[in-house]
Amino acid sequence: TSTLQEFGRSGRDIAGRDGDHQLPPWGVLCPASMPPLLLVTVFLLSSCASAGGSNPLSEGLWLLKTEFALHLYRSAAAERNGTNFVISPASVTLSLEILQFGAQGNTGWQLASALGYTVQDPRVRAFLHAVYTMLHNSSQGIGMELACTLFMQTGTSLSPCFVEQVSWWANSSLEPANFSEPNSTTMEVSKGTLRQSTGEGPGSPLWGQAGALSTQLSIMSTMTFQSTWQRRFSSLASQSLPFTCAHGLVLQVPAMHQVAEVSYGQFQDAAGHEVDVLELLYLGRVASLFLVLPKDKDTPLDLIEPHLTARVIHLWATRLKRTRMDVFLPRFRIQNQFDLKSILRSWGITDLFDPLKANLKGISGQDGFYVSEATHKAKMELSEEGTKSSAATGTSRSPSTQQCGAAHPAVLLLRRSRTPAFKADRPFIFLLREHSTGTDS
Repeated sequence: TSTLQEFGRSGRDIAGRDGDHQLPPWGVLCPASMPPLLLVTVFLLSSCASAGGSNPLSEGLWLLKTEFALHLYRSAAAERNGTNFVISPASVTLSLEILQFGAQGNTGWQLASALGYTVQDPRVRAFLHAVYTMLHNSSQGIGMELACTLFMQTGTSLSPCFVEQVSWWANSSLEPANFSEPNSTTMEVSKGTLRQSTGEGPGSPLWGQAGALSTQLSIMSTMTFQSTWQRRFSSLASQSLPFTCAHGLVLQVPAMHQVAEVSYGQFQDAAGHEVDVLELLYLGRVASLFLVLPKDKDTPLDLIEPHLTARVIHLWATRLKRTRMDVFLPRFRIQNQFDLKSILRSWGITDLFDPLKANLKGISGQDGFYVSEATHKAKMELSEEGTKSSAATGTSRSPSTQQCGAAHPAVLLLRRSRTPAFKADRPFIFLLREHSTGTDS
C-alpha cells in the first residue's frame, strides 16, 4: 500500500465541474464540515512485498513501510484536528533515507528507530534500490515517479561516498544553490522540483523552499502519480450526492457513478466495527485505489483508524471478491502543506534539529550540519478520468503503531436481492496502492 487518506471532514475540498467547492491553490482547509481526505502513500509497500519474492527481508520491509505510513497518517490527522488533508509517506521516507546516508551516532540511531530500518545495512540498501528501480518502470497508462534533489551551497565540500550514495538512490541528484540569496535559492529549489514533477515524470509542479542544513544543504523529495481508471466513469452519469459530514452537516457534492465489476468485501475490525472495502483498478492493473467505508453511518472514522495495521490492510486486500456493484464516489481536489518538524520530534527524532547535537558528519566529514526545517506539500485530484497526485518533502539541514492483535476479519455475505452499492456519502479512508511488481494483481 502506498497512500492512505481520509475523506469527509471538510466541505470545500470536493471540486465541481462548475468550480463550486473548489479549494484555492495551497488554500487553507475549511472548517470541519466535510469528509477529510487522509492520504497516506502506500504504493511502495506492494513493491517491497514482491521485489525480492517471499522472504523475511521483503516481508519485514513491507510491514515496516506500511506501519510507518499508518503512523504518519495518524500523527498528521492529530495535527490537522479533523480537517481534510493528503500526505505522501513515500516522499517523507525518501528524505529520511537520504539523511541516513550522512547521519552518524545518536542522530543515525534516531532515524533508524523512526523508520524501523537503516539504509546503512547493505541488504536493505540493495533491496530498496531494486524496489525504487522497478517503481520508475511505469506501464502504459500509469505515470509514477519518486525523486529527490539535494541542493548544496556552492563551494560546499561533500564526502565522495555521500555524493555517490545520493546519486545512486531513487532517482536522486545533486544541484548547486546560493543560500546567501534566499530568493535565488527559492527559485532554484522550485526549478528542481519542477524538473522532478514535469520532466520525465507526470504530475504538477510543487513549489516552495525546502529548509537548509545550516544554510548549506537542502533536500527536496517528490512523489507524483497520474493514471486513468481501468474502466472510466462516464461524465454523463455524474450527479449530485448528499454527503453527511463528520459533524452531521449534509452537503450536496458532485459525485461519479458507474455500475461495474469491482473487488469488494465486508469486514470487521478488532473492535467489531463493520467496514465496506472497495478496490478500483487503474489502467494496466499496476495500481489501484483502495477505499474503506464504515458500514454504519453513525460510526466515525476515528473509531476505525486505531485498528488499521499493515497486516489488517493486507488481509483485507487479499480477501476481496469480484462483485458487480453500483459505485458512487465524490469528485474532489485537495492540496495542502504542513510542517513535519513537530511530528518527527514527537517520534524521537530530536538530535537532527539541534545544532549542538546533530551528527551529520557523513555528509562532509565536518560538524555544523543540522536540519532547521522539515516541510511537506501534497495534492490529489479524483475525477471521472482517473487520479492525479503529487507530493514534496523538504528538509532544512517527514508508527509507533498500535498493534491491535485483531483476529482475522470475517468476510460477510452480500445480499443477492439487488445490485449491492458502495456509496461514499460519508467520511471514508482511501489508499493509493501500486502493485506493478506482481503483488495483489
